[in-house]
Amino acid sequence: MLCIKIHKSYRTVVALCDANLLGKRFESGIFQLEVRESFFKEREITREECILVLQKQAREDATFNIVGKEAVETAREAGIINEEHVSYIQTIPFTLLLI
Repeated sequence: MLCIKIHKSYRTVVALCDANLLGKRFESGIFQLEVRESFFKEREITREECILVLQKQAREDATFNIVGKEAVETAREAGIINEEHVSYIQTIPFTLLLI
């Protein structure tokens, strides 16, 4: 299952993560990644619905913060990222994409 939250400010930020990563923290050297529920979870979403949301937000010039294997694969399937956009911390894939 995926969790998504859309933050509205001067530019929309779409936060997407694998539900099983909520509340976890990952570190590697000087880098750290904290998957806070307050940032990533407004609601749970199916993969199919998520693809539509990601494509719509990409057309509207959103920024994306994506964490987790399922979330990254869903973003790839939606056509908003490719492998060169993906980094890893403790084997957890993530990306920050500014379109």
